[in-house]
Amino acid sequence: MIYLDYNATTPIAPEVVQAMGPYLTGEFGNPSSGYPLGQRAQAAIARAREETALLLGGRAEEVIFTSGATEANNTVLKGVAEHFGRGHIITTTIEHPAVLNPCVHLLSRGFEVTFLPVDGGGRVDHEAVRRAITPQTILISVMHANNETGALQPLVEIGELARQAGVWFHTDAAQSVGKVRVKVDELKVDFLTLAGHKFYAPKGVGALYVRPGAAFTPLLYGAGQEGGRRPGTENVPYLVALGEACRLAREGLERDMQHLQGLRDLLHARLKTGFPDMALNGPEVERLPNTLNVSFPGLSGAAILEGLPELAASLGAACHSGEEKPSHVLQAMGVTPERARGAVRLSVGRYTNREEVEEAAALLLQQVQRLPEK
Repeated sequence: MIYLDYNATTPIAPEVVQAMGPYLTGEFGNPSSGYPLGQRAQAAIARAREETALLLGGRAEEVIFTSGATEANNTVLKGVAEHFGRGHIITTTIEHPAVLNPCVHLLSRGFEVTFLPVDGGGRVDHEAVRRAITPQTILISVMHANNETGALQPLVEIGELARQAGVWFHTDAAQSVGKVRVKVDELKVDFLTLAGHKFYAPKGVGALYVRPGAAFTPLLYGAGQEGGRRPGTENVPYLVALGEACRLAREGLERDMQHLQGLRDLLHARLKTGFPDMALNGPEVERLPNTLNVSFPGLSGAAILEGLPELAASLGAACHSGEEKPSHVLQAMGVTPERARGAVRLSVGRYTNREEVEEAAALLLQQVQRLPEK
């Protein structure tokens, strides 16, 4: 199998497996226990929190561990809404369902939500954010990088607008952490969410960055873990794994970025040469270095991938795989239904090599040449 679906999930890095191993066996203590076995678990969590903060350029006390980005996004959106009790939220039409659906829920609770459009490259105009802010606005939530096209959003400009207006700013950075530089102060965010399984940690663990002064009502009530903001006995092995994945991402970011972009561009060039009518979905430059979303006009993306069992790729978001209907992201970009139907998302990763990319391009071109146009 040639794996080109790193935006869906990543394999667990060998270093991560090694780091978490002891906490699956002998080091099984409850971090809330006072004896040495429990205190070693507590110390391991503290190290993981520090590594997560280092990757984001924040402080350890600003990091809350969660089960993933979905929980973290819901914590921010619903938690900030409940904290204020009423108000207006600004987001975009291309967000992940873990942001869009909480916003729809809040609409049913009487909150006002503005869903901003994007341009043909899938990027929101920060001036549209400025125009959308009202005296009732309590939160702006804009993803850092889109999971389908890789489009990077103008967070610095939006963050500056939010600060000028005194509005809290949240970003879902699940797709960008580990692929590009993500520093909370540079991006001017008050909340940031990440998912471990997008950068070589296991599924089921993530984190929420919260800037001091930014408040929310917790989703859960229980004991005092995570400062009472996310109670529940900590998943020590997975938190250790997340910390190690953060360390690897921080130390290898520049190398990984060059590796990813080189392979992505090679794949794009090979496919474009063999199928000149192929179209890029998303911006040429302002996107993740690993993500290539392309359309084969006149063909079905589902049919292309169904005929290539040796290639792991997707039509768009993994959450929607198997559904042959236009992606809400491509629709928001104004992509025609015919072009959207022929879309395929290819995403390379740390363990992808040149030979795999060359073979994947050859397989895809053979397949599209076999298929009849519709």
